[in-house]
Amino acid sequence: MRILFLIILINFLSVQIASANSININFFTRFNDECLQKYIQQALDNNHELKQANFRVEQYRAEVKNAFSKELPELSVSSNYLGAHFPRGDGNFLLKQNSYILPFRASWEPDLLLKNKDKIRSSKKLLKAQIENQRGVYISLLTDVASAYTNILLYDYLIQKQAQIVADKAQYLKYKKAKYDYGTIDITDLNDASIDYELQLILYNNLVKQQKTTLYNFALLIGESAYNAEDFKRGKLEDFEYREVFPKTINSDLIYFRPDVIEAEQLLKSAKIDVTIAKKDFFPSFNITGFLIFDTAGKGNFFSWQSSFAYLLAGLTQDIFKGGAKIANLKLKKARYYELVENYKQKDLNAIKEINNTLNLIQQDTISENNTKKQLEFERKNFKSASRKYEQGVISAMDFLDTRNTLHQKEQLLAANKAARIVDYFTMYKVVGGVL
Repeated sequence: MRILFLIILINFLSVQIASANSININFFTRFNDECLQKYIQQALDNNHELKQANFRVEQYRAEVKNAFSKELPELSVSSNYLGAHFPRGDGNFLLKQNSYILPFRASWEPDLLLKNKDKIRSSKKLLKAQIENQRGVYISLLTDVASAYTNILLYDYLIQKQAQIVADKAQYLKYKKAKYDYGTIDITDLNDASIDYELQLILYNNLVKQQKTTLYNFALLIGESAYNAEDFKRGKLEDFEYREVFPKTINSDLIYFRPDVIEAEQLLKSAKIDVTIAKKDFFPSFNITGFLIFDTAGKGNFFSWQSSFAYLLAGLTQDIFKGGAKIANLKLKKARYYELVENYKQKDLNAIKEINNTLNLIQQDTISENNTKKQLEFERKNFKSASRKYEQGVISAMDFLDTRNTLHQKEQLLAANKAARIVDYFTMYKVVGGVL
């Protein structure tokens, strides 16, 4: 029992390790963030969808073994009580009326047309397709984990800046109330300041809400309890960056490394073999059957030749009234094959589209980020100038707060652009099947 358990465990771990080695986990080490690496490994260890995918592979692996078992002869034995009545009179019937028989049966269908070998080949193609489906689950999960982690870092930064904006707006509203009390502004100006403050407070609360939702989803991805989500350790968005040069062009041949494309190809090959099998069903089958039966009805000992008989049958078997069913089955297999041909073509086109879309997103988000960086430099210069003027008493505290709020908002925009670009990198990892 222990040996059987160890065999099952080793088979399961071999599937899991093989999948982990084929998804390029090293890609996530290029962001120089130990927390991300820890969560990637945690997702690989704990995510239940991955475990489901692993067991689906084991099911298909068992199907291959089951198809292979059909190549071997069948041997069976049964234990039976025989109660029979024989005519008496001339003494020719000397068999016992109550006896015990032990028949051994052997049967074998030689694979003359290689139909069973085709079934094994088809099962192997389905297994390969399922392994690629499993790899796709791995890649999609790691992409989601990394993207969610990036968004969490973004929310940390946005909330921090938004808290400063809310504090400045509260101070700004306090100055407005003082002016209103002195009669230098009317109620409209005061109301506008109050509305602006409430709006920034609403934005802050929305950011907190969205961050919690992202944290809960992230907890699910890594197999953790959502109760601990707010305590997850993480780095800072300012330090989170791809440490190598990201490629500006992608070789179109990379689409053939995508799990969905390989899966579609293997399904297509399996369907083509199934059409061949359906054609071979029209031919007769050759069967060999043998019996060796021991009994206690005769005079001899139980396992002696005097108390046994045997026979061997060998011949062709042809179905007579199943022609319509076989024709329908052939048409079904052909239709399935042509369906998968179109599916494979669609997967190719979709893969090319996704790669081009992601390249375009990376390019445009990089341009937006660079433009925002330039704007932020101007805002920093403006803030530096405003700080000097405020210290010199040239501008009011309200003007100074306006300039600082504008700077914070531009910093938020730059952070959002940076996070979008990094998420694009993770998307590219996914659309090329992890080959980056």
